[in-house]
Amino acid sequence: MKDLAVRLAALDADAGAALRVIAYFDSLMESHAGLTAIVRGAAVLADCPARLVDEQRRVRLRVTQRGESAWTDGPPDPAWLSAAAGPATLTLERPGPPGPVEAMILERAAGAAKAVLDRTRGRAPAADPASVELVVDASAPPDVRRQAARRLGLDPAGKAAAVALETGPRVFAGTPPPVTGRAGIGPAVPVLDLPSSWTAARVALRFAADGTDEDPGPTVVHHDDLGALALLAELGDRSSLPDVRALDHAASAAPWMPATLQAVADTISLRAAATALRVHHSTLQDRVAHAEHLLGWTVRDPHGRLRLQLALALRRLHRHP
Repeated sequence: MKDLAVRLAALDADAGAALRVIAYFDSLMESHAGLTAIVRGAAVLADCPARLVDEQRRVRLRVTQRGESAWTDGPPDPAWLSAAAGPATLTLERPGPPGPVEAMILERAAGAAKAVLDRTRGRAPAADPASVELVVDASAPPDVRRQAARRLGLDPAGKAAAVALETGPRVFAGTPPPVTGRAGIGPAVPVLDLPSSWTAARVALRFAADGTDEDPGPTVVHHDDLGALALLAELGDRSSLPDVRALDHAASAAPWMPATLQAVADTISLRAAATALRVHHSTLQDRVAHAEHLLGWTVRDPHGRLRLQLALALRRLHRHP
């Protein structure tokens, strides 16, 4: 394997490095290495701190790129690279997207960590949908919710948060679980107050985009990040408002229009929007001029940008009632 990695490196540096990553984690598995060694290997190979969190089995490890264990409190940055290791999450404290080597480190380290966790601590119990529904049900008696929380491995005296998915609720304590598709995440609250977090999570889900060309934007939304925007969800359907109708008209004019308007709304300048869209600044200026003509207002000043942001939010609420 080492000779093959050397020969590949002469032809393709990334391929050679990825093969060395495979060999490294294979050797760790053959020697029955522990979780700390796996996380340390990920950190050193990626040259950035790495962490492994499994709330169900109360595992929290963090190792710096120098190989030193050093846990820090606080949630991980959503932009960091991460991979699921069963119910656990392995994170490289570096923003994405991953290159081929980082992707291989994540895949191999997460797989090795899951194998060690299953071998040494038993498989984590699958989430019980009935218990999840009970723990977020405001009409259920507190004692019933407390028992459901214990079945889910939650400390009734601790804090947890609810996640609203299109398939139903999930709950977690500590680091948010990895999710796919649209999701709304409620605030962390005492476990017996999870119904309030579930209500907030469902509101946040309505602001989550599909992540498609027709509905670009963040697919995971935290209720805590909405602030006063959450009040818009209480207004009912406002798709008939002139600004929303104008936005629908503009969005249907060209396939690039929704992503362009979303980028203009989300960034601090047209140059930053052009960078996010990976188009030339002059190209974006032409697109924005066309969009402004269709909208009927400028999006280049603070007032016009706020109108655009509100129209986008109301349009998304209409798409996801």
